[in-house]
Amino acid sequence: MTPTITRRSLLANLGCTGLGVMAGSHLFADESLILVDASAWKKHGEQFRHRGEPASGWVQNFTSTVEPLEDHRWRVWTSVSGPKGMEKNIGYHEGRVGGEWKHTLAVCTLGEPDKTAPLVIGGLPEGWHPVQMVTLRLKDGRTRLYFWAHGKGVVRYLAADSADGRAFKVVNALTPCLYHPVDRAVDGKTALEGGLEHFAKRKAAPVEGESLAPASLISNDATNVYQLPDGSFEMYSVGLIQVGKDDPRYAAQDNIPGLVRVIDRYTSDDGLIWGNRQRVITPDERDPHDLQFYYLSVTHTERGRIGLLGHYRLGGQTIDIEPCFSADGIIWQRALRQPWIKRDAPGTTVASYILHAPHAMVLRDGQWHLFYTGGNFAHNHRDSHGAPDRAVMLATCESLWK
Repeated sequence: MTPTITRRSLLANLGCTGLGVMAGSHLFADESLILVDASAWKKHGEQFRHRGEPASGWVQNFTSTVEPLEDHRWRVWTSVSGPKGMEKNIGYHEGRVGGEWKHTLAVCTLGEPDKTAPLVIGGLPEGWHPVQMVTLRLKDGRTRLYFWAHGKGVVRYLAADSADGRAFKVVNALTPCLYHPVDRAVDGKTALEGGLEHFAKRKAAPVEGESLAPASLISNDATNVYQLPDGSFEMYSVGLIQVGKDDPRYAAQDNIPGLVRVIDRYTSDDGLIWGNRQRVITPDERDPHDLQFYYLSVTHTERGRIGLLGHYRLGGQTIDIEPCFSADGIIWQRALRQPWIKRDAPGTTVASYILHAPHAMVLRDGQWHLFYTGGNFAHNHRDSHGAPDRAVMLATCESLWK
């Protein structure tokens, strides 16, 4: 006998809290909507990778905005990072598909932005380095950058505003949008409040004028922010669930063994002060026990939100891009549960081990464009297909729906 599937059991399978339903959300906007599968996507291969200094750097457009420019050109916002200890930075690449791409790096300053630089971030404390940015053109005409800042004792999500889209100034260095568990403002008591016994022995060391981080704002990076039609904001980031060594989800080979990555959603009126945290996607009984969710990128369409979900298998240390759909950003359907963009065979391209999604897909000239980052090394860096590297790739699709 086929078991009865109730609304409550389906929500549990999707890993959602009941709060979204209580708020009046709808499970499905249109039951006839079916996403295409991987065969609908056409790959255009590698567009660019990091060149120049530092020689050991890797490029990525993970969580980052893609902008169409005039004359069939593109601006792909990017980060440069690399092996542990290498300084990070953000910027953008401009060029045409299949052509040359020019790289512009941000100039980061402690004081006011340098008005002579093509891209500058002022007000960034000394020794803090930006990575994984989101760029938003706000409804009031300003441009805002969101990014993770890494420095001595600091891993936090900041915002910087600009009147011209070129010279930005950090607006919340000591009151960030989010905190990583290892940030100096996170103490053991706060970590325990958030269910993270793994960090229970931490001793916070905030500077003068800085408050301790609240448990509700602790995240494991990989964050995307969007401004909604009414001017408010939504943010998707990675929450953590701790499990014991006797739990089948425990994986000693992961860089944070015993912590399961899930997707949380926040909302904000101004994009700076965040609340209403809800857990919206978690692995369920239909998923393999080593599956975690590394990121959620969202493309807002007239039919609803299309999600690019980071499908992270701890056993193989691989990351794929899995499609999902939501009518309201809270209840998410994962009907396909397979990669939308398939990893390439080892040795054919650099996109053979891990795939990272951008901030959103872009519809241009009747085609959906998905610029994504491909890497040829395992997430834990213990294996690679050749010398470890990353590149920005492109795939296109005529329609997201069957």
